[in-house]
Amino acid sequence: MTVKTLQAAVLCLAAVAGLAAPAQAKDDLGALQEQVAALKTEVQSTRDRGAVENLFSKYMYLHNAFRDTDIIPLWAKKGTPGVRAQYSNLGVYTDWDKIMSYHQGRPAPVSKLVFHYVTTPVIEVAGDGQTAKGLWIVNGLESGLVDVEQAKNMPSWMFEKDLVQGKKVWMHNVYIKYGVDFIKQDGQWKIWHFHCFEVARAPYGMGWIPFAAAAQDDAFNVDLMYVGDDGKPVFMPKADGPATILSNTYRTDTSQRLEARPPEPYRTFSETFEY
Repeated sequence: MTVKTLQAAVLCLAAVAGLAAPAQAKDDLGALQEQVAALKTEVQSTRDRGAVENLFSKYMYLHNAFRDTDIIPLWAKKGTPGVRAQYSNLGVYTDWDKIMSYHQGRPAPVSKLVFHYVTTPVIEVAGDGQTAKGLWIVNGLESGLVDVEQAKNMPSWMFEKDLVQGKKVWMHNVYIKYGVDFIKQDGQWKIWHFHCFEVARAPYGMGWIPFAAAAQDDAFNVDLMYVGDDGKPVFMPKADGPATILSNTYRTDTSQRLEARPPEPYRTFSETFEY
């Protein structure tokens, strides 16, 4: 039954209320009004879920196209309490300007390809409709060419053996989970807490197990933000605080665990956890 159908039923019942016993008519009208209210809440929650999924998908489309500055309006506005981002186990960013710097100045060098695609969403909208949580699995490619001289300053595991057009080749498969909390501001959903949980990385000529064995304790692996137009590596800024929820990145000396946690239904954000 749709909202319009229920509303029509309420109007019809109200019109004939005088033909029924007053107490019964009042009870029936009250029951229908409760059903209309519940259905309106359910419809709004469904719309909110779709809006949240679209928001994160838009984030990924823009990131893949090196349009990161267009991602900034997708975030909660400056001054929003509790805004945070975590991209690795090095630490957490809580300063809004520092978080936005992650989306500024990113180049789109010739030959570079970033192609991440999102799957397996688990999304919960709060009962009060003011926040939402989402967890996604992401797979994708990251690749490009680097001048041989610049490559000398980077670990050998980053590159393939053969040169292309006289340059070193890096082409990796990446496996990631993204946990994101959203907040509704001025009627629009915005990113509030952002957590990238890298699961594994696999250079094509190596695979993820040999890569983990070679790079799992290398700070270059977790601190690299991107490779610039000039081929130089650009590293993450200093974190604002220690990481409290760690990514369970694949290692050869540990086992996998359920990290990050899928969201569960909740009424208001104080009743749940932060990504």
